[in-house]
Amino acid sequence: MLVGSGDDAAVVRARALSVTSTDAMVDGVHFRLGDTASPADAGHRALAGALSDLAAMGADPGEAYVVLGLPPGFARADAIALADAMAALAERCDVALIGGDITSAPVLTLVITVVGWADELGRLVLRAGARAGDLVGVTGTLGASGAGLAVLDGAATGPPSLAERHRRPKPRLAAGRALARAGAHAMIDLSDGLASDAGHVARAGGVTIEIDLDALPLADGVAAVAEQLGVPAWELGAAEGEDYELMCCVAPGDRQAAESATSLTWIGSVRDGAPEVVLLSAGVAQTTRGFQHRL
Repeated sequence: MLVGSGDDAAVVRARALSVTSTDAMVDGVHFRLGDTASPADAGHRALAGALSDLAAMGADPGEAYVVLGLPPGFARADAIALADAMAALAERCDVALIGGDITSAPVLTLVITVVGWADELGRLVLRAGARAGDLVGVTGTLGASGAGLAVLDGAATGPPSLAERHRRPKPRLAAGRALARAGAHAMIDLSDGLASDAGHVARAGGVTIEIDLDALPLADGVAAVAEQLGVPAWELGAAEGEDYELMCCVAPGDRQAAESATSLTWIGSVRDGAPEVVLLSAGVAQTTRGFQHRL
């Protein structure tokens, strides 16, 4: 960064390739202020969700630009708490918050543009690279955010760690870069839920992705919450979004390199066929889906 916030525009020294993503979070749509999220939580979640897209590409993080729409009566202290939470996450992720805008809005609205960097296109990982024979892996654990939301909604009880995972997700930037170096063919962040996000990769690559739901690495407490909700535990891992872990497709020959790059659980495989996701539990096909975008 050469010129940051306070001038008419920011100035940065660019690398060869700019990797850019924009994300929005709106009170009443993506969170409920004062119910499932504090102002600080909202700021953290908005930046984390945007940075997760850079993680899925294997890009180096760079800058973030924030448009903040504040509703009538939004307290100055709450605005500062929101900004401080974003700044703390940005510092941990080596991201510079260098510009944006503040305006009035009917409800709290955050629009984040993040910019990452790469030196060659071949060093980035796209959704479209999955190949027949690839192994499908995921980082971390799944289902915590969805289970945490159920806890915050009062629909279930569970450990505080579940609500914390929902309120304060962690973008997997280092894991994304490591998997890119390890030769991952395709990658996506799990924002909409595994069932939907795997479908994006299948359609982009023109392949069938088969997922063993019984192999999903569920976070501690997810199974107990699922039991209270009366659903299979794998449903919280496959259908609930905002875990912000990474799903990758890796050639069998690169398995050891990928495992050395980051902690992975292998949950399926890629084969030739119609561009779709096949979900199996105990060998029986199952039907579930994550978040579906309007367009």
